[in-house]
Amino acid sequence: MNVINHRLQLLRARMQEHGIDAYVIPSQDPHQSEYVAEYWKGRAWISGFTGSAGTAIITMDYAGVWTDSRYFLQGENELADSEFILERQTIPHAPQHLDWLANHLPKGATLGFDGDVFSVAQINRLRNKLAHLNIQYAYAKDLLNDIWTDRPALPQTNVFELPTAYAGQSRAEKITAIRAEMGTAAYYLVTGLDDIAWLLNIRGSDIDFNPVSISYLLIGKEEVRWFIDDIKVPESMKTQMVSEGIELMPYDALAPFLRQLSPGMKVLYAQAATSVLIYEAMEKEQWMRRANLIRPLKAIKNEIEIGHIREAMRKDGVALLRLYRWLDKELKAGRTISEYDLGEQLAAFRAQQGNYHGESFSAIVGYKGNGAIVHYRAEQDSCAQINKEGMLLLDSGGQYTEGTTDITRTICLSEPTEEQQRHYTLVLKGNIALSRAVFPKGTTGVQLDTLARMHLWQHGLNYGHGTGHGVGFFLNVHEPPQGFAPSPKAGRGLTPFEPGMLTSNEPGYYKADAYGIRIENLEICVEKMETEHGPYYGFEPVTLFPISTKLIKRDLLNTEEQQWLNDYHQKVLNELLPLLEAEEQAWLKEQCAEI
Repeated sequence: MNVINHRLQLLRARMQEHGIDAYVIPSQDPHQSEYVAEYWKGRAWISGFTGSAGTAIITMDYAGVWTDSRYFLQGENELADSEFILERQTIPHAPQHLDWLANHLPKGATLGFDGDVFSVAQINRLRNKLAHLNIQYAYAKDLLNDIWTDRPALPQTNVFELPTAYAGQSRAEKITAIRAEMGTAAYYLVTGLDDIAWLLNIRGSDIDFNPVSISYLLIGKEEVRWFIDDIKVPESMKTQMVSEGIELMPYDALAPFLRQLSPGMKVLYAQAATSVLIYEAMEKEQWMRRANLIRPLKAIKNEIEIGHIREAMRKDGVALLRLYRWLDKELKAGRTISEYDLGEQLAAFRAQQGNYHGESFSAIVGYKGNGAIVHYRAEQDSCAQINKEGMLLLDSGGQYTEGTTDITRTICLSEPTEEQQRHYTLVLKGNIALSRAVFPKGTTGVQLDTLARMHLWQHGLNYGHGTGHGVGFFLNVHEPPQGFAPSPKAGRGLTPFEPGMLTSNEPGYYKADAYGIRIENLEICVEKMETEHGPYYGFEPVTLFPISTKLIKRDLLNTEEQQWLNDYHQKVLNELLPLLEAEEQAWLKEQCAEI
């Protein structure tokens, strides 16, 4: 029997034992992380679909995986040989699987899921959607534990200190700032792994790409309790933490600790970030809903962080330069390079830069038609071979002690067609328009997103993803709350920009089965001027690498756009030339030649 179908059979047997009619398996962990440790990749294990976003629903006669358009092709391929059906989510960020449940579950049915990974907000949404069906809920037990016999253990990697010389603020300063916002509450519960890492000035490697450690944090008026497996914390750090009023407790001790709090004690929490099993450890009257207190502080990088970010960008620019020169040399020698090997080679060049901690996400190396698959992932045994023709899209990033990078460049390995140049230049015009924007305080990403699309729209073209996301400081490459999005349904589009926010600017265009185009820089929000009506802000690109001029249709760029590009390339030269050998300098000067 097919291994996935066999797993389905085992799960259905457990469902039958527990009287469960439908079982839901999401992609999250108890911390609602974007990337999760192998232990929590239950949806991938049960279905075979390995995309980072998706929800599986299993009944006795149905099995489906819901995911968005980024993963339609991948989903078709990975689910093809199993009973699972790919359910295409047509509205981004909308939980359309709830509609399926509402339409297919019988009245009085029992719906099961692991309450450790479902947030309070998610179960409330479920209950509201299914209220007319009188559904019973079973979430105290993770049924996968019974059948996933070789389930990976929770990671136990060591945490390490991020010195204040990099963070710009001490733990004590950050904790004091949070306590000032707590009001009458006795505690503030922090579940987000990047929030904890930022607040405590620690980093880890429990999860691929995100330098975080799996833990919880409870901030009290006088003390702080850090719930983390003891083996992960070096003795010297334990001693220092205790001296600062931070008590270490086992990772699984949070719920028992909450249960013993006196009824009068109130705990601040976020519904979208707190699992239902943690929530039910106390009476609901003890919980006080609050917006995330850490995100607004974390999003605004201080001057120390910004200085280090500029250094990370220099390192990244040198690594990318060596990668593209290496590729050019290999192709000129008549060799082909696989998409997978190109990504591996880039990671190797980044590692040579020092203070490198790995990729900030799995590199997207899309050659020709693969570039049109927005979140394409090259598999070693089946990916395309790159040769000296066609277009190549490379979206990648690195984690350095000095900061997190995320950059996309698109090049043409042969003479481009007029169509390719026109599409590329329209994307570039959008990138430049957003980078040159000047706007009043209070302006949000959903207002600015149009600037990146307007030139494409004039030709009846568009792209199906947001234009940008916040980026952490040596933390998660996707960091809320701000970003550029076309719809207010994507929360990041509703956050006003403030000086110090680091955000990606990445418009694109994708021609199915032919090529993909994306141009991405990271931008720091800066103050542009003070007026009688208040401050006006704008952006400064901090990414340092040439934008391909070979693909530009120059009569589509106006004078201001040409000047922006020339100024940007001069900045790249100023920052990178001192770090390069003579031959590398010559290559960079050629790439950055004025247009």
